Amino acid sequence: MNTYDVVLVGGGTAGSVLAARLSERDDLRVLLLEAGDGVPLPAMSDPPAWPTLVRTVANWGELIVPQGAVGAVTPLPRGKGLGGGSSINAMLFTRGHHTSYERWVQAGAKNWGYYDLLPYFKRSENAPGRDPVLRGRGGPLTVAPPDPVNPVLAAALGAAVEAGQRRAGDISGGLEEGFAPVDVNIVDGRRQSAADAYLNPVRERPNLTVVTGALAHRLVIDNGRCTGVVYSAGSEVVTVSAGEVILTAGTIGSAQLMMLSGLGPAAHLREHGIEVVADLPGVGSGLQDHPIANVVYRSSRPVPTPRHNHGEVIGLVRSRADLPGPDLQLIFVDLPRPVNGHAGPDQGYTIGVSLMMPHSRGTVRLAGAAPGSHPLLDPNYYGDPRDLDAVVAGIRLARRIGRGAALDDWRDTEVIPGPATDDEDALRDYARRAVASYCHPVGTLAMGDGPAAVVDTGLRVRGFAGLWVADASVMPAIPSGNTNATVYAIAERAAELLLDGR
Repeated sequence: MNTYDVVLVGGGTAGSVLAARLSERDDLRVLLLEAGDGVPLPAMSDPPAWPTLVRTVANWGELIVPQGAVGAVTPLPRGKGLGGGSSINAMLFTRGHHTSYERWVQAGAKNWGYYDLLPYFKRSENAPGRDPVLRGRGGPLTVAPPDPVNPVLAAALGAAVEAGQRRAGDISGGLEEGFAPVDVNIVDGRRQSAADAYLNPVRERPNLTVVTGALAHRLVIDNGRCTGVVYSAGSEVVTVSAGEVILTAGTIGSAQLMMLSGLGPAAHLREHGIEVVADLPGVGSGLQDHPIANVVYRSSRPVPTPRHNHGEVIGLVRSRADLPGPDLQLIFVDLPRPVNGHAGPDQGYTIGVSLMMPHSRGTVRLAGAAPGSHPLLDPNYYGDPRDLDAVVAGIRLARRIGRGAALDDWRDTEVIPGPATDDEDALRDYARRAVASYCHPVGTLAMGDGPAAVVDTGLRVRGFAGLWVADASVMPAIPSGNTNATVYAIAERAAELLLDGR
Protein backbone atom coordinates (compact mmCIF):
# COMPACT_ATOMS: atom_id res chain seq x y z
CA MET A 1 0.00 0.00 0.00
CA ASN A 2 3.03 2.31 0.35
CA THR A 3 4.18 1.87 -3.24
CA TYR A 4 3.07 4.29 -5.96
CA ASP A 5 3.92 4.95 -9.56
CA VAL A 6 4.13 8.69 -8.91
CA VAL A 7 4.49 10.64 -5.66
CA LEU A 8 3.85 14.39 -5.79
CA VAL A 9 5.34 16.41 -2.94
CA GLY A 10 3.25 19.56 -2.52
CA GLY A 11 -0.46 20.09 -3.15
CA GLY A 12 -0.36 23.66 -4.44
CA THR A 13 -1.03 24.81 -7.99
CA ALA A 14 1.42 22.45 -9.70
CA GLY A 15 0.58 19.50 -7.47
CA SER A 16 -3.15 19.92 -8.05
CA VAL A 17 -2.68 20.06 -11.84
CA LEU A 18 -0.39 17.03 -11.94
CA ALA A 19 -2.55 14.95 -9.60
CA ALA A 20 -5.53 15.52 -11.88
CA ARG A 21 -3.72 14.99 -15.17
CA LEU A 22 -1.65 11.95 -14.17
CA SER A 23 -4.55 10.15 -12.51
CA GLU A 24 -6.43 10.32 -15.81
CA ARG A 25 -4.32 7.24 -16.56
CA ASP A 26 -6.10 4.61 -14.47
CA ASP A 27 -3.06 2.32 -14.61
CA LEU A 28 -1.00 4.84 -12.59
CA ARG A 29 -1.20 4.94 -8.79
CA VAL A 30 -0.67 8.56 -7.77
CA LEU A 31 0.00 9.91 -4.26
CA LEU A 32 -0.23 13.64 -3.48
CA LEU A 33 1.36 14.81 -0.22
CA GLU A 34 0.46 18.22 1.21
CA ALA A 35 1.78 19.66 4.47
CA GLY A 36 -1.22 21.91 5.04
CA ASP A 37 -4.85 21.32 5.78
CA GLY A 38 -7.30 19.75 3.39
CA VAL A 39 -10.23 21.89 4.53
CA PRO A 40 -10.38 25.36 2.91
CA LEU A 41 -10.86 28.40 5.13
CA PRO A 42 -14.09 30.38 4.58
CA ALA A 43 -12.13 33.48 3.52
CA MET A 44 -10.58 31.58 0.63
CA SER A 45 -13.84 31.64 -1.31
CA ASP A 46 -14.47 35.36 -0.68
CA PRO A 47 -12.28 37.29 -3.15
CA PRO A 48 -12.07 40.63 -1.28
CA ALA A 49 -11.01 38.78 1.89
CA TRP A 50 -7.72 37.52 0.47
CA PRO A 51 -5.49 39.97 2.45
CA THR A 52 -6.65 38.35 5.70
CA LEU A 53 -5.34 34.94 4.64
CA VAL A 54 -1.69 35.83 5.18
CA ARG A 55 -2.41 35.87 8.92
CA THR A 56 -3.83 32.34 8.99
CA VAL A 57 -2.58 28.75 9.03
CA ALA A 58 -2.92 28.78 5.23
CA ASN A 59 0.37 30.74 5.05
CA TRP A 60 3.75 29.33 6.09
CA GLY A 61 4.43 32.70 7.76
CA GLU A 62 7.99 33.45 6.69
CA LEU A 63 9.83 36.79 6.51
CA ILE A 64 12.70 37.68 4.22
CA VAL A 65 16.06 38.50 5.77
CA PRO A 66 16.82 42.25 6.18
CA GLN A 67 17.42 43.87 2.80
CA GLY A 68 20.23 46.29 2.02
CA ALA A 69 21.69 49.00 4.20
CA VAL A 70 18.25 50.07 5.47
CA GLY A 71 17.45 46.53 6.61
CA ALA A 72 13.94 46.39 5.14
CA VAL A 73 12.04 43.28 6.20
CA THR A 74 8.82 42.06 4.62
CA PRO A 75 6.70 38.91 4.67
CA LEU A 76 6.94 36.53 1.74
CA PRO A 77 3.63 34.64 1.99
CA ARG A 78 3.28 31.18 0.45
CA GLY A 79 0.29 28.92 0.56
CA LYS A 80 0.01 25.99 2.95
CA GLY A 81 -2.91 23.74 2.06
CA LEU A 82 -4.51 22.28 -1.03
CA GLY A 83 -4.26 24.77 -3.86
CA GLY A 84 -1.20 26.38 -2.26
CA GLY A 85 -0.65 29.95 -3.38
CA SER A 86 -3.69 29.82 -5.63
CA SER A 87 -5.84 29.49 -2.50
CA ILE A 88 -4.48 32.64 -0.78
CA ASN A 89 -3.21 34.90 -3.57
CA ALA A 90 -4.85 37.98 -5.10
CA MET A 91 -6.27 35.90 -7.98
CA LEU A 92 -4.59 37.81 -10.84
CA PHE A 93 -4.23 35.45 -13.78
CA THR A 94 -1.82 36.93 -16.27
CA ARG A 95 0.98 35.56 -18.38
CA GLY A 96 4.27 37.35 -18.57
CA HIS A 97 4.93 39.42 -21.68
CA HIS A 98 6.27 37.14 -24.40
CA THR A 99 9.66 38.87 -24.42
CA SER A 100 10.37 37.85 -20.82
CA TYR A 101 10.41 34.14 -21.66
CA GLU A 102 13.29 34.71 -24.05
CA ARG A 103 15.51 34.81 -20.99
CA TRP A 104 14.56 31.16 -20.38
CA VAL A 105 15.83 30.17 -23.80
CA GLN A 106 18.99 32.22 -23.32
CA ALA A 107 19.61 30.34 -20.06
CA GLY A 108 19.59 27.04 -21.95
CA ALA A 109 15.92 26.12 -21.51
CA LYS A 110 15.51 25.31 -25.19
CA ASN A 111 11.92 24.97 -26.40
CA TRP A 112 10.58 26.80 -23.35
CA GLY A 113 9.90 30.18 -24.93
CA TYR A 114 6.50 31.87 -24.89
CA TYR A 115 5.21 30.18 -28.03
CA ASP A 116 6.42 26.80 -26.76
CA LEU A 117 4.38 27.37 -23.60
CA LEU A 118 1.34 28.73 -25.41
CA PRO A 119 -0.45 25.34 -25.85
CA TYR A 120 -0.12 24.71 -22.12
CA PHE A 121 -1.28 28.21 -21.18
CA LYS A 122 -4.33 27.54 -23.32
CA ARG A 123 -4.87 24.03 -21.94
CA SER A 124 -5.22 25.34 -18.38
CA GLU A 125 -7.79 28.05 -19.04
CA ASN A 126 -11.28 28.82 -20.18
CA ALA A 127 -11.20 32.45 -21.32
CA PRO A 128 -14.57 33.22 -22.91
CA GLY A 129 -14.70 36.14 -25.30
CA ARG A 130 -10.95 36.14 -25.97
CA ASP A 131 -9.10 35.40 -29.21
CA PRO A 132 -9.12 31.56 -29.44
CA VAL A 133 -5.78 31.58 -31.27
CA LEU A 134 -4.21 33.08 -28.15
CA ARG A 135 -6.50 32.06 -25.29
CA GLY A 136 -7.95 28.79 -24.09
CA ARG A 137 -11.44 27.34 -24.38
CA GLY A 138 -12.82 24.67 -22.08
CA GLY A 139 -9.86 24.40 -19.69
CA PRO A 140 -10.42 23.75 -15.99
CA LEU A 141 -9.80 27.35 -14.85
CA THR A 142 -12.29 30.01 -15.95
CA VAL A 143 -10.72 33.48 -16.11
CA ALA A 144 -12.04 36.89 -17.10
CA PRO A 145 -11.62 40.57 -16.16
CA PRO A 146 -13.67 41.90 -13.23
CA ASP A 147 -17.03 43.29 -14.29
CA PRO A 148 -17.78 45.94 -13.32
CA VAL A 149 -14.44 47.48 -12.39
CA ASN A 150 -14.45 49.47 -9.15
CA PRO A 151 -15.15 53.12 -10.14
CA VAL A 152 -11.96 54.45 -8.55
CA LEU A 153 -9.90 51.92 -10.53
CA ALA A 154 -11.76 52.74 -13.73
CA ALA A 155 -10.85 56.38 -13.10
CA ALA A 156 -7.20 55.42 -12.60
CA LEU A 157 -7.29 53.55 -15.92
CA GLY A 158 -8.61 56.73 -17.53
CA ALA A 159 -5.79 58.70 -15.90
CA ALA A 160 -3.22 56.28 -17.34
CA VAL A 161 -4.59 56.85 -20.84
CA GLU A 162 -4.54 60.62 -20.21
CA ALA A 163 -0.85 60.25 -19.29
CA GLY A 164 -0.17 58.84 -22.76
CA GLN A 165 -0.31 55.15 -21.95
CA ARG A 166 -1.84 52.62 -24.33
CA ARG A 167 -5.25 51.10 -23.55
CA ALA A 168 -4.68 47.37 -24.04
CA GLY A 169 -7.28 44.86 -25.18
CA ASP A 170 -6.02 41.70 -23.43
CA ILE A 171 -3.26 42.59 -21.00
CA SER A 172 -3.29 39.02 -19.63
CA GLY A 173 -2.51 37.29 -22.93
CA GLY A 174 1.23 37.95 -23.08
CA LEU A 175 1.45 39.98 -26.30
CA GLU A 176 0.39 43.50 -25.32
CA GLU A 177 1.78 46.44 -23.40
CA GLY A 178 -0.37 49.12 -21.84
CA PHE A 179 -3.15 49.27 -19.24
CA ALA A 180 -6.38 47.27 -18.92
CA PRO A 181 -8.49 45.27 -16.48
CA VAL A 182 -6.63 42.05 -15.71
CA ASP A 183 -8.02 38.53 -15.82
CA VAL A 184 -8.86 37.01 -12.45
CA ASN A 185 -9.75 33.46 -11.44
CA ILE A 186 -13.09 34.38 -9.86
CA VAL A 187 -16.19 32.49 -10.92
CA ASP A 188 -19.70 33.53 -9.80
CA GLY A 189 -18.18 35.76 -7.15
CA ARG A 190 -15.96 33.05 -5.65
CA ARG A 191 -12.25 32.26 -5.91
CA GLN A 192 -11.41 29.32 -8.13
CA SER A 193 -8.14 27.85 -6.89
CA ALA A 194 -6.13 25.05 -8.47
CA ALA A 195 -7.70 22.69 -5.96
CA ASP A 196 -11.17 23.87 -6.97
CA ALA A 197 -10.51 23.65 -10.70
CA TYR A 198 -8.33 20.55 -10.97
CA LEU A 199 -8.13 18.48 -7.80
CA ASN A 200 -11.53 18.48 -6.14
CA PRO A 201 -13.41 17.16 -9.20
CA VAL A 202 -11.19 14.05 -9.30
CA ARG A 203 -10.63 13.31 -5.59
CA GLU A 204 -12.69 10.13 -5.78
CA ARG A 205 -10.58 8.43 -8.45
CA PRO A 206 -9.52 5.05 -7.03
CA ASN A 207 -5.95 5.46 -8.28
CA LEU A 208 -5.44 8.88 -6.60
CA THR A 209 -4.55 9.21 -2.91
CA VAL A 210 -4.35 12.65 -1.27
CA VAL A 211 -2.74 12.93 2.17
CA THR A 212 -2.90 16.29 3.95
CA GLY A 213 -0.99 17.24 7.08
CA ALA A 214 1.93 15.36 5.50
CA LEU A 215 5.25 17.09 6.14
CA ALA A 216 8.01 15.83 3.83
CA HIS A 217 11.27 15.09 5.68
CA ARG A 218 13.55 13.90 2.91
CA LEU A 219 13.82 12.10 -0.39
CA VAL A 220 15.08 8.55 -0.48
CA ILE A 221 18.08 8.36 -2.82
CA ASP A 222 19.62 5.00 -3.74
CA ASN A 223 22.55 4.75 -6.17
CA GLY A 224 21.60 7.87 -8.12
CA ARG A 225 17.89 7.16 -8.18
CA CYS A 226 15.10 8.71 -6.13
CA THR A 227 13.04 5.78 -4.89
CA GLY A 228 10.67 7.39 -2.42
CA VAL A 229 9.82 10.01 0.19
CA VAL A 230 9.87 10.06 3.99
CA TYR A 231 7.15 12.17 5.57
CA SER A 232 5.34 12.57 8.86
CA ALA A 233 1.60 12.71 9.40
CA GLY A 234 0.94 13.62 13.00
CA SER A 235 3.22 11.46 15.15
CA GLU A 236 3.68 8.79 12.47
CA VAL A 237 6.70 8.76 10.16
CA VAL A 238 5.98 7.08 6.85
CA THR A 239 8.22 5.98 3.99
CA VAL A 240 6.60 5.56 0.59
CA SER A 241 8.22 4.00 -2.47
CA ALA A 242 7.77 5.56 -5.90
CA GLY A 243 8.60 4.93 -9.49
CA GLU A 244 8.82 8.70 -9.97
CA VAL A 245 8.92 11.55 -7.44
CA ILE A 246 7.87 15.02 -8.60
CA LEU A 247 8.61 18.04 -6.43
CA THR A 248 5.70 20.49 -6.51
CA ALA A 249 6.30 22.24 -3.18
CA GLY A 250 7.17 25.57 -4.78
CA THR A 251 10.26 27.71 -5.07
CA ILE A 252 10.93 27.63 -1.33
CA GLY A 253 9.62 24.21 -0.32
CA SER A 254 11.13 22.20 -3.16
CA ALA A 255 14.59 23.72 -2.71
CA GLN A 256 14.41 23.19 1.05
CA LEU A 257 13.48 19.51 0.64
CA MET A 258 16.32 18.96 -1.81
CA MET A 259 18.80 20.37 0.70
CA LEU A 260 17.34 18.39 3.61
CA SER A 261 17.88 15.32 1.42
CA GLY A 262 21.59 16.05 0.91
CA LEU A 263 21.24 17.58 -2.54
CA GLY A 264 22.64 21.10 -2.60
CA PRO A 265 25.72 23.24 -1.94
CA ALA A 266 28.03 20.88 -0.06
CA ALA A 267 29.56 23.40 2.35
CA HIS A 268 26.13 24.74 3.32
CA LEU A 269 24.75 21.25 3.96
CA ARG A 270 27.72 20.35 6.15
CA GLU A 271 27.11 23.50 8.23
CA HIS A 272 23.83 21.91 9.27
CA GLY A 273 25.14 18.38 9.76
CA ILE A 274 23.47 17.03 6.61
CA GLU A 275 25.24 14.22 4.78
CA VAL A 276 26.07 15.34 1.26
CA VAL A 277 24.58 13.06 -1.37
CA ALA A 278 25.50 15.39 -4.25
CA ASP A 279 27.17 18.79 -4.36
CA LEU A 280 24.65 20.82 -6.40
CA PRO A 281 25.54 24.53 -6.07
CA GLY A 282 22.45 25.63 -8.00
CA VAL A 283 20.01 24.30 -5.40
CA GLY A 284 18.55 27.28 -3.53
CA SER A 285 20.49 29.74 -5.66
CA GLY A 286 19.15 32.06 -8.33
CA LEU A 287 16.12 33.21 -6.31
CA GLN A 288 14.19 36.04 -7.96
CA ASP A 289 11.06 37.85 -6.80
CA HIS A 290 9.08 40.88 -7.91
CA PRO A 291 9.69 43.74 -5.46
CA ILE A 292 6.88 46.27 -5.11
CA ALA A 293 6.72 49.83 -3.78
CA ASN A 294 3.42 51.67 -3.36
CA VAL A 295 2.20 55.19 -3.98
CA VAL A 296 -0.79 55.69 -1.68
CA TYR A 297 -3.51 58.36 -1.93
CA ARG A 298 -6.15 59.48 0.52
CA SER A 299 -9.46 59.66 -1.31
CA SER A 300 -11.78 62.63 -1.04
CA ARG A 301 -14.72 60.29 -0.49
CA PRO A 302 -15.16 56.66 0.53
CA VAL A 303 -14.10 54.11 -2.07
CA PRO A 304 -16.98 51.79 -3.05
CA THR A 305 -17.01 48.43 -1.28
CA PRO A 306 -14.75 46.06 -3.22
CA ARG A 307 -16.50 43.22 -5.03
CA HIS A 308 -13.54 41.47 -6.60
CA ASN A 309 -9.86 41.13 -5.69
CA HIS A 310 -8.96 44.80 -5.00
CA GLY A 311 -6.30 44.94 -7.76
CA GLU A 312 -8.47 44.95 -10.88
CA VAL A 313 -6.38 46.96 -13.36
CA ILE A 314 -2.72 46.58 -14.30
CA GLY A 315 -0.31 48.16 -16.74
CA LEU A 316 2.82 46.73 -18.37
CA VAL A 317 5.33 49.44 -19.26
CA ARG A 318 9.03 49.98 -19.91
CA SER A 319 11.20 51.93 -17.50
CA ARG A 320 13.42 52.87 -20.47
CA ALA A 321 12.52 53.15 -24.12
CA ASP A 322 15.48 51.04 -25.27
CA LEU A 323 14.37 47.87 -23.45
CA PRO A 324 13.22 44.86 -25.52
CA GLY A 325 9.98 44.57 -23.54
CA PRO A 326 8.11 45.86 -20.49
CA ASP A 327 9.93 45.58 -17.17
CA LEU A 328 7.41 47.26 -14.85
CA GLN A 329 3.88 46.48 -13.76
CA LEU A 330 1.67 49.15 -12.27
CA ILE A 331 -1.33 47.82 -10.37
CA PHE A 332 -4.29 49.94 -9.31
CA VAL A 333 -5.71 48.86 -5.93
CA ASP A 334 -8.95 50.00 -4.29
CA LEU A 335 -7.37 49.99 -0.80
CA PRO A 336 -4.78 52.27 0.82
CA ARG A 337 -2.16 49.52 1.11
CA PRO A 338 0.22 49.92 4.06
CA VAL A 339 3.92 50.41 3.41
CA ASN A 340 6.91 49.48 5.57
CA GLY A 341 7.32 52.25 8.13
CA HIS A 342 4.30 54.24 6.89
CA ALA A 343 0.73 54.25 8.17
CA GLY A 344 -1.93 54.39 5.47
CA PRO A 345 -4.87 56.83 5.44
CA ASP A 346 -8.34 55.96 6.68
CA GLN A 347 -9.67 55.78 3.13
CA GLY A 348 -7.97 55.75 -0.23
CA TYR A 349 -6.39 53.81 -3.06
CA THR A 350 -2.96 52.69 -4.18
CA ILE A 351 -0.82 52.58 -7.30
CA GLY A 352 1.66 49.78 -6.83
CA VAL A 353 4.92 49.74 -8.77
CA SER A 354 6.51 46.32 -9.25
CA LEU A 355 9.73 45.51 -11.05
CA MET A 356 8.89 42.63 -13.36
CA MET A 357 12.34 41.94 -14.83
CA PRO A 358 14.83 42.23 -11.96
CA HIS A 359 18.51 41.60 -12.55
CA SER A 360 19.16 40.84 -8.87
CA ARG A 361 19.24 37.28 -7.59
CA GLY A 362 19.21 35.92 -4.07
CA THR A 363 19.08 32.60 -2.24
CA VAL A 364 17.02 30.18 -0.20
CA ARG A 365 19.17 28.62 2.51
CA LEU A 366 18.51 26.37 5.48
CA ALA A 367 18.29 27.88 8.94
CA GLY A 368 18.34 24.39 10.43
CA ALA A 369 18.00 20.74 9.54
CA ALA A 370 14.54 20.21 11.06
CA PRO A 371 11.80 19.57 8.48
CA GLY A 372 9.22 22.34 8.50
CA SER A 373 11.55 24.97 9.99
CA HIS A 374 11.54 28.34 8.29
CA PRO A 375 14.41 28.70 5.81
CA LEU A 376 16.38 31.90 5.23
CA LEU A 377 14.89 33.83 2.30
CA ASP A 378 17.04 36.51 0.70
CA PRO A 379 15.65 37.91 -2.57
CA ASN A 380 18.49 40.47 -2.60
CA TYR A 381 16.18 43.26 -3.77
CA TYR A 382 18.12 46.03 -5.54
CA GLY A 383 21.34 44.04 -5.34
CA ASP A 384 21.82 45.15 -8.93
CA PRO A 385 21.60 48.98 -9.11
CA ARG A 386 19.65 48.82 -12.38
CA ASP A 387 16.68 47.49 -10.43
CA LEU A 388 16.44 50.53 -8.19
CA ASP A 389 16.69 52.82 -11.23
CA ALA A 390 13.72 51.06 -12.82
CA VAL A 391 11.55 51.22 -9.68
CA VAL A 392 12.17 54.95 -9.27
CA ALA A 393 11.16 55.48 -12.90
CA GLY A 394 7.98 53.51 -12.16
CA ILE A 395 7.17 55.64 -9.11
CA ARG A 396 7.48 58.78 -11.22
CA LEU A 397 5.06 57.33 -13.79
CA ALA A 398 2.65 56.28 -11.03
CA ARG A 399 2.60 59.84 -9.73
CA ARG A 400 1.94 61.28 -13.19
CA ILE A 401 -1.03 58.97 -13.45
CA GLY A 402 -2.11 59.81 -9.91
CA ARG A 403 -2.25 63.51 -10.80
CA GLY A 404 -4.47 62.87 -13.84
CA ALA A 405 -7.73 64.74 -14.32
CA ALA A 406 -9.67 61.46 -14.42
CA LEU A 407 -8.88 61.04 -10.72
CA ASP A 408 -9.81 64.58 -9.70
CA ASP A 409 -13.12 63.44 -8.22
CA TRP A 410 -11.37 60.85 -6.07
CA ARG A 411 -8.03 62.34 -5.09
CA ASP A 412 -7.49 64.15 -1.82
CA THR A 413 -3.72 64.00 -1.41
CA GLU A 414 -0.75 61.72 -1.88
CA VAL A 415 0.03 60.32 1.56
CA ILE A 416 2.88 57.89 0.78
CA PRO A 417 5.63 58.73 -0.02
CA GLY A 418 4.16 62.26 0.09
CA PRO A 419 4.76 65.35 -2.07
CA ALA A 420 7.96 66.28 -0.21
CA THR A 421 9.63 63.07 -1.42
CA ASP A 422 10.43 64.23 -4.91
CA ASP A 423 14.13 64.52 -5.68
CA GLU A 424 16.11 61.54 -6.94
CA ASP A 425 17.87 60.75 -3.66
CA ALA A 426 14.65 60.91 -1.66
CA LEU A 427 12.82 58.64 -4.09
CA ARG A 428 15.63 56.11 -4.08
CA ASP A 429 15.67 56.11 -0.29
CA TYR A 430 11.89 55.64 -0.22
CA ALA A 431 12.06 52.73 -2.67
CA ARG A 432 14.65 51.00 -0.50
CA ARG A 433 12.68 51.46 2.71
CA ALA A 434 9.24 50.70 1.26
CA VAL A 435 10.19 47.57 -0.67
CA ALA A 436 7.87 44.62 -0.18
CA SER A 437 7.43 41.25 -1.83
CA TYR A 438 4.86 40.88 -4.59
CA CYS A 439 4.96 37.19 -3.57
CA HIS A 440 6.30 35.67 -6.79
CA PRO A 441 9.50 33.78 -5.86
CA VAL A 442 11.04 31.65 -8.62
CA GLY A 443 14.28 30.11 -9.80
CA THR A 444 15.82 28.10 -6.95
CA LEU A 445 15.99 24.84 -8.96
CA ALA A 446 16.50 26.44 -12.33
CA MET A 447 16.12 24.69 -15.65
CA GLY A 448 18.86 24.97 -18.25
CA ASP A 449 22.11 23.54 -19.53
CA GLY A 450 24.71 25.55 -17.61
CA PRO A 451 26.73 24.35 -14.61
CA ALA A 452 24.28 25.88 -12.11
CA ALA A 453 21.17 24.40 -13.74
CA VAL A 454 19.43 21.88 -11.48
CA VAL A 455 16.87 20.40 -13.89
CA ASP A 456 17.08 19.68 -17.60
CA THR A 457 14.54 20.78 -20.19
CA GLY A 458 12.54 17.62 -19.49
CA LEU A 459 12.16 18.82 -15.84
CA ARG A 460 14.29 15.94 -14.53
CA VAL A 461 16.88 16.64 -11.85
CA ARG A 462 20.21 16.36 -13.59
CA GLY A 463 22.25 13.35 -12.54
CA PHE A 464 19.37 11.53 -10.85
CA ALA A 465 16.77 9.10 -12.14
CA GLY A 466 13.19 9.17 -10.96
CA LEU A 467 13.29 12.75 -9.65
CA TRP A 468 11.47 15.65 -11.31
CA VAL A 469 10.61 19.25 -10.43
CA ALA A 470 7.55 20.98 -11.85
CA ASP A 471 6.86 24.26 -10.07
CA ALA A 472 8.03 27.89 -10.09
CA SER A 473 11.47 26.88 -8.83
CA VAL A 474 12.42 25.68 -12.35
CA MET A 475 11.96 29.09 -13.98
CA PRO A 476 15.43 30.24 -15.14
CA ALA A 477 14.28 33.88 -14.91
CA ILE A 478 11.18 35.50 -13.55
CA PRO A 479 8.53 36.34 -16.18
CA SER A 480 7.02 39.81 -16.44
CA GLY A 481 3.69 38.79 -14.96
CA ASN A 482 2.13 37.37 -11.84
CA THR A 483 3.61 33.91 -11.84
CA ASN A 484 0.63 31.64 -11.10
CA ALA A 485 -0.54 31.39 -14.73
CA THR A 486 2.95 30.27 -15.75
CA VAL A 487 3.01 27.62 -13.01
CA TYR A 488 -0.21 26.15 -14.43
CA ALA A 489 1.46 25.94 -17.85
CA ILE A 490 4.62 24.32 -16.45
CA ALA A 491 2.55 21.71 -14.64
CA GLU A 492 0.44 20.97 -17.72
CA ARG A 493 3.60 20.41 -19.73
CA ALA A 494 5.18 18.33 -16.97
CA ALA A 495 2.19 15.97 -17.03
CA GLU A 496 2.58 15.53 -20.76
CA LEU A 497 6.32 14.94 -20.47
CA LEU A 498 5.92 12.30 -17.80
CA LEU A 499 3.09 10.49 -19.53
CA ASP A 500 4.92 10.52 -22.85
CA GLY A 501 8.03 9.18 -21.12
CA ARG A 502 6.09 6.32 -19.59
